[in-house]
Amino acid sequence: MTPEFLVIGHICKDLTPAGYQLGGTATYAAVTARQLGLRAGVLTRAGADLQVGDLLHGIEVRILPSAETTTFMNIYADGQRAQRLLAVGERLTPADVPAEWSEPRIVLLGPLAQEVDRAFVALFPHALVGVSPQGWMRAWDAAGRVYSLPQLWQNVNLGLARVAVVSEEDIAGDLSILERLTAQVPIVVLTGGWKGASVYVDGRIYPVAPRPAREVDPTGAGDVFTAAFLIRLAETDDPLEAAYFANVTASFSVEAPAQEGIPTRAQVLDWIAAHPRL
Repeated sequence: MTPEFLVIGHICKDLTPAGYQLGGTATYAAVTARQLGLRAGVLTRAGADLQVGDLLHGIEVRILPSAETTTFMNIYADGQRAQRLLAVGERLTPADVPAEWSEPRIVLLGPLAQEVDRAFVALFPHALVGVSPQGWMRAWDAAGRVYSLPQLWQNVNLGLARVAVVSEEDIAGDLSILERLTAQVPIVVLTGGWKGASVYVDGRIYPVAPRPAREVDPTGAGDVFTAAFLIRLAETDDPLEAAYFANVTASFSVEAPAQEGIPTRAQVLDWIAAHPRL
């Protein structure tokens, strides 16, 4: 059965002092979709060392073989993240999509390290297609130190995607990236962490307020936001309502380690009912 919410990209290993935890857009977005009540699926590649355990229960995960599993080390200091890429899995291409997964309602392309073929953008003409393009803008040196190189992304054609979500960290102050995005994609969202988000649509910019949060672990918050935004947009066709819903969802997620804080739909809607968007 086709998932309602399909995310394509590597499930990765995020190394911590206590070992590794599952990470990547695929992990955070799929768990978010499940928590919000959708039937979620993940198409990924990983090595035999990856064990998904109970975290992804209720999510259909297709793990294609790879010599290695994409592996990151994330270091946070003074609100900034430094990353090292320790291993990279093999690429995903449209030929990897199972025939029975050809008609999802929502598709999120979530590359981490150049592993998602750009041709996926045109593969699902009847779906709401969103992209989190940070992994197409990511480069790394011989020691695995990760840095953003937005010019890598310039030739990506996102003409059939409806939504693109990038963070302030992703664009590193280069507003020309937003100009290129808004020229191709009807809805662009720039996330700013605790500051909330800005929605670019119909030639205008709309700031959307955040929910105040007690930050414990910000890892994956952008992916949680993106999944929640796409889900609510599919339900309401209102990008500002979707952004507020996504802000609230992501704010809950940072209040506990890893994926533990990702809320249920009831939690999100209860908070919104008590704090409606102005």
